[in-house]
Amino acid sequence: MNDSPGWATPGSAPSDGQEAAIPRPSEPQDAGAPTGQWSPEQPPPGQWSPPSNPAGGPGARPPAPGWGGGPQRPAWGTKPAAAKPGVIPLRPLGVGEILDGSVSALRAHWRTALGFSLAVSVVIQVATTLMQRYLLPEPTNVDPNATGTEALRQASESARTTLFSLAPVSLLAMFATLFTASIVTVVISRSVLGRPVTLSDAWAEARPRILPLVGLTLLVTVITATIMTVGIGPGLLMGSEAGAALAFLGFAAACVVILWLQVSFALAAPALMLERQSVVSALRRSAKLVRGAWWRTFGILALTYVLVFLLSFLVSIPFGLIGMLADGIDISEFLESGGPSFGWPFLIITGIGEVIVSTLLYPFAAGVMALLYVDQRIRREALDLDLARAAGLPGHDTDTPRS
Repeated sequence: MNDSPGWATPGSAPSDGQEAAIPRPSEPQDAGAPTGQWSPEQPPPGQWSPPSNPAGGPGARPPAPGWGGGPQRPAWGTKPAAAKPGVIPLRPLGVGEILDGSVSALRAHWRTALGFSLAVSVVIQVATTLMQRYLLPEPTNVDPNATGTEALRQASESARTTLFSLAPVSLLAMFATLFTASIVTVVISRSVLGRPVTLSDAWAEARPRILPLVGLTLLVTVITATIMTVGIGPGLLMGSEAGAALAFLGFAAACVVILWLQVSFALAAPALMLERQSVVSALRRSAKLVRGAWWRTFGILALTYVLVFLLSFLVSIPFGLIGMLADGIDISEFLESGGPSFGWPFLIITGIGEVIVSTLLYPFAAGVMALLYVDQRIRREALDLDLARAAGLPGHDTDTPRS
């Protein structure tokens, strides 16, 4: 945020590979050390005995703090509770705290985040429904009894039709995700500090970063497509059984590389939004923050997307069944043919279900990304101190040095 310390590029930080200096003990002195050292002859150690007077008796000393009375100090090794001006405590976060923080931020600012997400989802879903009804090709019927060249031809046509059908829908979904993520990232950044945010404020802050965010997404998409092409291209060009095996191996290798890059670049969007980074700098920034925590980042993202998939599945199935009944489609016929021609009742009802899913789940996933970014900067760069100062917490003024 432009009005809060800690949201700008910190420059050289522990994440750059530098480590803070650690004080080391002094070297042992020789036996003939000069004056000022301990004498070799020491008095005998004193003996400790409990006070002779009972507690509360005449002349009894008051109990020392931490020894049976008086104010107690925290136990050895325990940390005091972290400050929590907003939706998360200002300390390294656990998995549950990241997920709960995203839900809490959306619940606290539902008019801003969910209202914007609802508007975007409705526009995108209307466009998608019109495309499915008038522009996209009909599904290709595949004969299960076809063999040889005919089976290969039908499979190729079906794959091409599916690709043409999914590409425009995926493009619209990508733009919906971008707009939603831009607003939710701003909402999360304010929620961490416990500050209110309106839709106009969030849009004013996110609007200058929309085009760089689109460029970031397109660049990652091009990188992913290039890796996949390099992986499966040579095998497909061979056109033989050995080529098919090579294409399969290349596909598996490309999936591994793409997965590694997707996790490494997962924090690029929050870095681009909150630090005003360029597209390439945001990718480098994300890779630097994720370095050393790849598996943890992968686990949290995998858990998030599993939750999103399950909730989307649970919401979409009832709307799909209701849409089939309203459109007069026999479920057994749908399962056998795999692609009947859907009418307006089915498209409208299922579209309502998709709007509900998009409105609730896309902001949740974007909030998890933003909080992952905050958590990694707290762990690697002590961002919690900057956030505490920005929130105006007592004892965290601008003159307080970092420990």
